[in-house]
Amino acid sequence: MRKLRIGMLSFAHSHAFDYLDGLLRMENVEVAGIADEAPERSKELAARHVIPYYGDYRELLADASIEAVVVCSENARHAELTIASANAGKHVLCEKPLGLGVQEMESMIAACKEAGVELMTAFPCRYLTPVVRAKEALDRGDIGEILSFKATNRGSFPDIPWFSDKSLSGGGAVLDHTVHAMDLMNWFTGASPASVYAYAATLFDPAGKRTIDDAGMVHVTFDNGVSAVLDPSWSRNPGFPTWGDVTMDIIGTKGVISIDAFNQKNSVYGRMSGKGDWAFWGDDMNALMLEAFVNAVLEGKPVPVTGEDGLRSARVALRAYDSVKAGAPVKV
Repeated sequence: MRKLRIGMLSFAHSHAFDYLDGLLRMENVEVAGIADEAPERSKELAARHVIPYYGDYRELLADASIEAVVVCSENARHAELTIASANAGKHVLCEKPLGLGVQEMESMIAACKEAGVELMTAFPCRYLTPVVRAKEALDRGDIGEILSFKATNRGSFPDIPWFSDKSLSGGGAVLDHTVHAMDLMNWFTGASPASVYAYAATLFDPAGKRTIDDAGMVHVTFDNGVSAVLDPSWSRNPGFPTWGDVTMDIIGTKGVISIDAFNQKNSVYGRMSGKGDWAFWGDDMNALMLEAFVNAVLEGKPVPVTGEDGLRSARVALRAYDSVKAGAPVKV
């Protein structure tokens, strides 16, 4: 069995730890390197699993035997790492949001196309069974034509410091959680978002120290007339799991589909940390996403969730902030 040699670029995002765990469990993968500018995050982890560690990502990219990388840096560094990886001939799985500007995301996509490598955006919700079954039902026409969506992707405030630094994160809850639901709605409709009207504020910070939004409402109109409303707020208290939820009502001309994407779990509230957690008995969405990426690269096929998909969703979130400033709907 041929194994795909993969490198990890940065552990700034907590998802990197989940992705590493998933990759280590895959028989057709060898984690061939970890590059992280902050050794306190991952150097010991690399040693424990006997994985070469690099303090500079360029050293990892210089290893010609590494075919693909997973980018989990701060949002502001996605473009730098992705373009450098493409120039080194590596396929890329990039954490969402893909980037912090339309031009930089277009540059990422162009760099990968020019290098002949795949660029996949990390949207694991696509692989959850409730989501997949909903897509199948929509394709069969079970509820007729889609008219509108009502969605939530609520969570608790991330406990990673750079999320509060707009120069590194690019935004707050509206950016962080709009993209997941938007990707699903884009996928379900096959249409393009035409306009967005949004509200964003900081509502869940009694100490008054946050400088980014932790609450928002996003209204989207698609070019085929479908409308959507989304709550992406970090409105859960610190005792909740960070992810919160992913729910969606899909209203059609002949019926309604209601999705509770994470309803495959036991909620676990421990006495030690005071932080809730989930014990999934259903899908491991990260493992399914990683499997899709790895298989596409090994088989020489296009990745199922592209850089263009990442751009389409992030563009809505970025324009949502423009709408907030304007106090009016704006074109996407």
